[in-house]
Amino acid sequence: MNTALKVTKIGNSAGVILPKELLARLRVAVGDNLYATESPDGLRLTAADPAFAQKMEVAEQIMREDRDILRVLAK
Repeated sequence: MNTALKVTKIGNSAGVILPKELLARLRVAVGDNLYATESPDGLRLTAADPAFAQKMEVAEQIMREDRDILRVLAK
């Protein structure tokens, strides 16, 4: 999907209007957060918080390593 977005003035800031098709593909609505991260070929726009994803990876690693301890604590 190639969509040209025009930068427009919004008060003292600048912004872009996202078409409803793009909002649907991102699975976001008005009021949701979007995250822009740098990638080798430009910027990536996503609804997933990269910092949260990184924290979840660490939590999953701990859960794998300490599975037996967590099982005992859950009882």
